[in-house]
Amino acid sequence: MTALSDAFYEAVERRIERFTLGISTAGAVFACVRWGWQAGIGLAVGGVLSWLNFRWLDQGVGQLLRAAAGKTESGSGHASRWIFVRFFARIALMLVVLYVILKTRWLPGKAVLAGFLSLICATALEASYEVATGFREPHSHPKR
Repeated sequence: MTALSDAFYEAVERRIERFTLGISTAGAVFACVRWGWQAGIGLAVGGVLSWLNFRWLDQGVGQLLRAAAGKTESGSGHASRWIFVRFFARIALMLVVLYVILKTRWLPGKAVLAGFLSLICATALEASYEVATGFREPHSHPKR
């Protein structure tokens, strides 16, 4: 089996991001209809935080790997401080939002948690997609 290209992994990351937002949006609409606007907003907030967490984690890991390989934008081979700020800010943001939601009870905690889980659903959907398509490279055509 041959190694997969960077383009393949970038396409996977883009699809996971889209799936996360799509699942969150569909879930928020359903929650609004079924349980009311607060549940819908809670699910949407959890989904956006989940998406943001994934993006920041992906960017941070990518920049750290480039720094380890000596291929940073500055050419210094050192990781920017912003990598570490974003890495820890994503965790702090999640904790602050969860604290506020649980303390004020303005949004249902279960709905926010369901929104957080949209990333897990998106990852499972992406894994199913890859299995179904045979891990094809982007823009590759099946052999005839």
